[in-house]
Amino acid sequence: MNVVEGIMVSPGIAIGPACVRAPELLSVPSYEISMGQIPYEIERFQAARAKAVQDIEILLQRGEPEIGDMERKLLDSHLLMLNDPHFQEELVRTLKERRKNVESVLREIEESLAEKLESSGDEYLKERGLDIRDVSNRLLSHLLKQKRGNLADIDRECVLVAHNLLPSDIISMNREKIVGIATDFGGKTSHVAILARAFEIPAVLGLSDITAFVRDQDNVILDGNRGLVIVDPDEATLKGYLTSKEAWQQHELQLLNLNELRAETRDGKLLQLESNIEVPDEIHSVLAHGADGIGLFRSEFLYIVPRKFPDEEEQLQAYNRVLEGMKPRSVTIRTLDLGGDKVIPGVIPGGELNPILGWRAVRFCLSKPDVFKSQLRALLRASVHGNLKIMFPMISGAEELESTLEILEEAKDELRGRGQPFDEHVPIGIMIEVPSAAFTSDILARKVSFFSIGTNDLIQYMIAVDRENERIAYLYEPFHPGVLRLIKMVVDNAHSNGIPVGMCGEMAGDPYAAVILLGLGLDEYSMSAIGIPTIKRIIRSVTIAEAEELVGTIMEMKSSQEIDRYVRAWMGERFDFISQY
Repeated sequence: MNVVEGIMVSPGIAIGPACVRAPELLSVPSYEISMGQIPYEIERFQAARAKAVQDIEILLQRGEPEIGDMERKLLDSHLLMLNDPHFQEELVRTLKERRKNVESVLREIEESLAEKLESSGDEYLKERGLDIRDVSNRLLSHLLKQKRGNLADIDRECVLVAHNLLPSDIISMNREKIVGIATDFGGKTSHVAILARAFEIPAVLGLSDITAFVRDQDNVILDGNRGLVIVDPDEATLKGYLTSKEAWQQHELQLLNLNELRAETRDGKLLQLESNIEVPDEIHSVLAHGADGIGLFRSEFLYIVPRKFPDEEEQLQAYNRVLEGMKPRSVTIRTLDLGGDKVIPGVIPGGELNPILGWRAVRFCLSKPDVFKSQLRALLRASVHGNLKIMFPMISGAEELESTLEILEEAKDELRGRGQPFDEHVPIGIMIEVPSAAFTSDILARKVSFFSIGTNDLIQYMIAVDRENERIAYLYEPFHPGVLRLIKMVVDNAHSNGIPVGMCGEMAGDPYAAVILLGLGLDEYSMSAIGIPTIKRIIRSVTIAEAEELVGTIMEMKSSQEIDRYVRAWMGERFDFISQY
């Protein structure tokens, strides 16, 4: 028996034989050509491009439920890449410069663009490199006259094991037969993760080398609740997981009944449970899981096209789509959190010695006021199409916030000058993710309408732990006494100034943290949509008094380990399903 730990991206338990998909390696020839052959190579490329466009259009012609809104938008984005004149101009320029066959040039461009995105410290940008590889592979398969493998051909129930999966693989796969997905690569923001959650297929990604030792037909248990894959389980483990799978299915049926109910404690305290999203395509999942709104819409997805910032109208369309789709629920859109480790090829260079503490988020935006105001104008214009809140990331203090609000006022003045309508009273909030902001939250609370605590960054800054560093990742402790005290301070300062405080970091979706956050006074939780029913079930099962008593007890404890043990035991006594997490 072999147990491998990865990243849990879609919950549930899958048990079955493995179906191993080897990496699709297209052998690309490379040879020199003369200037006179360049028109022929361009003609070959255009013919392959036309066939690739036709492939996607055939997929798009499928009706529901085979192709849903999310998949349709993804395929549309691939069509945009294929039809992008800048991409075609780049290929022709490189052909003339390199004087090599078109397959070789295409692979060179693909590697250059994809590697820059994949080398970014930002998981979302890393995964977008797959879109480039997907489109390139489709073109190369036509240029080389090689048939692409198709997951639609899988005709037996199995757990799919792969090195990596392209977006088109997931869209075309046989969803009736694939009961779980395990890959060497991938993260929570990948297309694979988003689509797996949308299709409700258990998935564990980022397993490093799962394909190195799993063979076709090996028995596999995929635990999407814990991020584990168990290969060739012994009899006792298999029996235990068969029982756990049945219990999980019953748990899911119970959660479905909660969608129409409010997140209200037994003694009448009403909480807001909202969702974090990366792209507009996730709206369907947000609504399906009973979210009260969107607590964090990361706007970076609009800025990942190499060498190009989106214009105001492009942004407006994307924001309008989310706001109109969520009416009358609120949508909190975070302004750009680019720069630092989030490198955009041709636009934002890398190379900072300490990018996490560097030129990023509001710091980047304040240094690029034209880019910033373009986004702010688009957001303000979108405010008339729904219930919008605007949120600024990584504010470190009052001076930075004031500079940001000044640019916001300039954007408003420009719209007034144009005669373009917007909500004059759109709520403005900030993320509390820098310790200096937490310690001055009493001052900051007087200048904004709401706080949202970003625990992912706040915890690593507070404890001085890089959560991406495997050597010290064990020190990244959400239940560290210092972290809990800091959260309590922020909540108290917000409430003293009459504003609500939410949380949009991973801690908000942790079932073991739900009652603690309730006892600390949190008003809103924002998390992956799929986690909302579980947190709602927990909140509806306790009273504020119980939560405050729990917090009072753990605040006297001296270490995160002591707190963690106590909370797990406390939750285990009250919730029979909590052991599944």
